[in-house]
Amino acid sequence: MDVQARTAPATAAAPRDRGAMGDLDHDGLVRAQRETMATPRRRYGIAARLLFALLDTIYGRPRTLSKFKVLELVARVPYQSWEQVAYIAITHTYERTGLARRIYDRVGESRAQQDNEQWHLLMLEERILREGPREAWFRFRVIPQALAFAYYQLSWLLYVVRPAWSYRLNADFEDHAEHEYMALVAEHPEWEEEPFESVFAADYAELASLADLFRQIAFDERVHKEESLARMAEPRFR
Repeated sequence: MDVQARTAPATAAAPRDRGAMGDLDHDGLVRAQRETMATPRRRYGIAARLLFALLDTIYGRPRTLSKFKVLELVARVPYQSWEQVAYIAITHTYERTGLARRIYDRVGESRAQQDNEQWHLLMLEERILREGPREAWFRFRVIPQALAFAYYQLSWLLYVVRPAWSYRLNADFEDHAEHEYMALVAEHPEWEEEPFESVFAADYAELASLADLFRQIAFDERVHKEESLARMAEPRFR
């Protein structure tokens, strides 16, 4: 895929930085969609399957922007939990400067991933407000926060016991999100002709259409998945 280098516009308040994320051009995004749709989903673990089943039970099986907003709210929390554990670890390893530095670098990676998920959430909220679908307060405010809290605790506990378990859960979650976003684009061919307009475009990515926006988000989720899979094979910090 042709990943274009990101350059920050002169008017931006801060440099755009999505860590390992890259902006694909239209052709690259279309290829990414074909690749995702042709790739089988991961064999999800029990915790991931239960979470996806719970989301379908509460929000229905149809792919709606409101359901994806809940997905993105939950998607941030593993990175928050890893960041918190890493900060605690740094306080106990400051005398071993090499180890402390490696842990600090990992904190930066988790923060970049978390920020990327935050952009996804903000753009979904912007789109929902523009379209005006009514969202029940309890289902779309209270329940998502409860899900996020429970998912945070699970991610944190798995990471403390064995980091690979937490990374695997996140890889399952991101794989699910990648496939769901690409399927959402396929369900909305009209988005190919709708320009992508957002107050967050300068911070996230300049894209030609709404279809390309959701393809780019799906590609981001693929990158997150691959990062988690790579971390699974790594030994604990020593």
